[in-house]
Amino acid sequence: MIKKYFSGLKFGLLLQIAVGPMCLMVFNTSKNTGLFIALSLVLAIVLVDAFYIILASIGVSKLLEREKVKKIFKIIGSIVLILFGINIILNVFEINIIPGLNLKPTSTNIFIQGLILTLSNPITIVFWGSVLTTKIIEDKLEKKELIIFSIGLVSATLLFLTLVAILGTILSNFIPDNISNVLNIIVGILIMFFGIKMLLKKDEN
Repeated sequence: MIKKYFSGLKFGLLLQIAVGPMCLMVFNTSKNTGLFIALSLVLAIVLVDAFYIILASIGVSKLLEREKVKKIFKIIGSIVLILFGINIILNVFEINIIPGLNLKPTSTNIFIQGLILTLSNPITIVFWGSVLTTKIIEDKLEKKELIIFSIGLVSATLLFLTLVAILGTILSNFIPDNISNVLNIIVGILIMFFGIKMLLKKDEN
């Protein structure tokens, strides 16, 4: 069973190499507000990932493979990412377009933002569904082995994003305010890019 855990951990870390919007959010949050608050964002992401993996393992991913359902959630997820990206950019100029996000950053409201952002892309369930299906077929995983493997996947997310948060905290001590503002704008643009890319991506038949 320990081998299955480390198999999931290694596979999960491999998947983390593809840097996504939430990784950028963790780095940016850590750089701007410190490690403790950034870890609340990491916790939100890990919990949603675990939730989505559970849903994928019980077959909910099949529902989201339906074209109409997929299209609706893709649009919602894209809009959320684009709005958050724009909001990050405008925050540099002390402008806020999303009610409730102009509050002083605390572990609670950053945690809620993390839940919203991560939940905004339930198509992730389809991704995890395909990952788990592939591993079940290739490694002939039994139910208990699948659970242990999935715990390894979630642990990979926790480990990787915690390291990203630590890196952001360390770099914050060396980054001047004007450079920090430029980085915030870059992060906002990249998150917008992820949203636009998801919106324009053609569904595979």
